Amino acid sequence: MTVRQNPYELSPDKVQEPPTSPFGMLRYLGPGFILSASIVGSGELIATTILGAKAGFITFWVILVSCLVKVTLQLEFGKHAIHSGESTFASFNRLPGPKFRGASWSTWTWLILMSLKFLQVGGIVGGVAIIMNMIAPGSVAVWALIIAPVVSLLVFRGYYVLIEKLSLVMIGLFTILTIVSVVSLQSTEFAVSWSQIAEGLTFHLPNESALILIAIGAFGITGVGGDEIMTYNYWLLEKGYAAKTGPRDDSEAWLRRAKGWTRVMYADAILSMVVYTIVTAAFYILGAAVLHAQGLVPEKSQLVETLALMYTDTLGPWARNVFLLGAAVVLFSTLFAALAGWTRLYSDCFAHIGVFDFHDDQKRRWWIAVLAWIIPAAWALLFIFFKMWFGGDPGIMVLVGGMVTSVILLVVVFAAFHFRYRRLPESLNPSRFYDFCLWASGLVISATAIYGVLMLFAK
Repeated sequence: MTVRQNPYELSPDKVQEPPTSPFGMLRYLGPGFILSASIVGSGELIATTILGAKAGFITFWVILVSCLVKVTLQLEFGKHAIHSGESTFASFNRLPGPKFRGASWSTWTWLILMSLKFLQVGGIVGGVAIIMNMIAPGSVAVWALIIAPVVSLLVFRGYYVLIEKLSLVMIGLFTILTIVSVVSLQSTEFAVSWSQIAEGLTFHLPNESALILIAIGAFGITGVGGDEIMTYNYWLLEKGYAAKTGPRDDSEAWLRRAKGWTRVMYADAILSMVVYTIVTAAFYILGAAVLHAQGLVPEKSQLVETLALMYTDTLGPWARNVFLLGAAVVLFSTLFAALAGWTRLYSDCFAHIGVFDFHDDQKRRWWIAVLAWIIPAAWALLFIFFKMWFGGDPGIMVLVGGMVTSVILLVVVFAAFHFRYRRLPESLNPSRFYDFCLWASGLVISATAIYGVLMLFAK
């Protein structure tokens, strides 16, 4: 019987030379595509299309910048995980600043902010429940209570390989349908002109403050969000990037492996960024071209029916059922990938506020398994409560989560700069172009998050 190795422990016997050819690297890609699976459902399918439907093409640039600007932070987190072998909160607990009960201010800040992120994923549970209720009518609330344990069961004993493979399959199928819809758009009355695309690249914002807030919420949630960047470390560690690099000893052999596995990580992050940027742009164009032109906005119980029009108005009535199935799959992929990440984030966080030892493989797996049942139940109950008392608009729930993600990104920016200038071995220093991108990323994200918070207080 093969003994399962602890991916969070570094030892010389796990060391492996990195691949040097492009085809060799392909075998080790995957962590970035798990993030893509968690992004596509909430950010792309819901937040992006709501913004396109409300604002038209004018905010197209917001979505593109959102996808492109955050990847440098993801690279910095990934690089830190490879050379240090530390989990996210092990790294956070070494950030400068005050501590409480032995945990960094950044750890406690994340824990508080994530309580509001439950709204976002509760909205996604609601989206899946609405779709399932359209396929098999009954009760949306009952469907929410069915979906929660199903996703729990998949993650309960879901190790890295299963999570990676399911994520790739689920996002791949729906991506193909969406791109076909955009191409088909050009043969309909909603065909997109170059002047409309040019309007969306003028870096202008709408005059209405409500639309600006929606744009900021979409900025926080499209592309990799703060929590996805933090989750990236676990997938790199469980894929074996850090273990194959080996414990840091600053030898020439270690340096060669660290640079090699960092190059593989760069390929993983950048290729997945290209994929989710294309998908995000496709969703936005559909929302702006089809829904905005008709004055339709995906919201409340009509959220899914309105989204379906993006496909039926371009491909024909037959596409409705295909869309429903595809939307259920893509939203479910977000629940699946998000839960896999959240169970690790919360386990790591609890460990670093003193609940247990994260490096104890048996205890960590126990906490992940338990949280796999608790977290989805909370998502489902929150959606049902929100539906009973506030009308249950999944779109609003998702956008609230996007605003919170923008604030979490501020913590991520601070951590990334600390990793780059205080923790990175000098022998691994990047190029000046990389540093320029890191600073540009940090400034854009910080300015957007601060502006969004100020606008909320102003209202």
